[in-house]
Amino acid sequence: MAFLTYIEAISKGMWEEMERDSSVFLLGEDIGEFGGAFKATQGFLQHFGEDRVIDTVLAESAILGASVGAALAGMKPVAEMQFSDFVTCGFNQLVNNAATTHYRWNIPVPMVVRLPSGAGIHGGPFHSRNPEAWFFHQPGLKIVVPSTPYDAKGLIKAAIRDPNPVLYFEHKRLYRHVKGEVPDDDYVVEIGKADVKREGTDISVITYGGTTHQTLEAAELLRQENDMSVEVLDLRSLVPLDKDAILSSVRKTGKVLIVHEDNLTGGIGAEVAALIAEFAFQNLDAPIKRLAALDTPTPYSPTSEEFFLPNKEKIVNALKELARY
Repeated sequence: MAFLTYIEAISKGMWEEMERDSSVFLLGEDIGEFGGAFKATQGFLQHFGEDRVIDTVLAESAILGASVGAALAGMKPVAEMQFSDFVTCGFNQLVNNAATTHYRWNIPVPMVVRLPSGAGIHGGPFHSRNPEAWFFHQPGLKIVVPSTPYDAKGLIKAAIRDPNPVLYFEHKRLYRHVKGEVPDDDYVVEIGKADVKREGTDISVITYGGTTHQTLEAAELLRQENDMSVEVLDLRSLVPLDKDAILSSVRKTGKVLIVHEDNLTGGIGAEVAALIAEFAFQNLDAPIKRLAALDTPTPYSPTSEEFFLPNKEKIVNALKELARY
């Protein structure tokens, strides 16, 4: 067992898969000699060589297009978008090519796209997006969003082994701020399975990614202040979505708050709310409540960014409002 940061867990998972399977290789901007913008691939070039750790041109469309081709040729590319925002430059390759190939040709496309995402680092509107909802609507893509080092390692390994294109969203704010125990042994976290990060009986909070930790902090604060029992369900996987876990938690507590960092309108929370309304309406004791970022681009100013984002204080207030209903 090792005590790793979130980014160390991602790195360790990729390293292990490259040692295990020679068809796995990495490509992206500055991932070789420089070790990646966030140092996730530091030391990889020296160990695995330039045939398996490839510095690319500054063109996301080329990175993703090459990944699709390599996957069709039997390789297992792991492509890094330096910031998730720039995946827009390769949108066509993902949505029209990678996502539809199995449907059209009945052949696998085993590729992973690493997407450093999220705000809270004062990166402004071009380096802070949470673009998971763009791809949530596209059949043929899997989407995972780990929130802990344990899940980060287990999900990157599962994503690399999956025969489908997998979008792996990793929150930049968690890279070196979150630490946890990670087994040295080989393991994977099953894609499509949510995890109850905290058991509770009064209110369910359904969340994922960076807001998982803010939610856990809010739940502990309310336990201390008001003896409120808040259950925290970390989705971990957005596609496939663990519908059984969502409905089970809501049926237990009768009240639900959905929290995510992406903009509110058209976010993943809307689909989760629709699922609950359709299949667990009679179990609800209060209206479904959502909390997310405002419907604007991410501000650069730290004060404005804090106002824009969900945070522990906002989650606490939303839970208190639900409790009073």
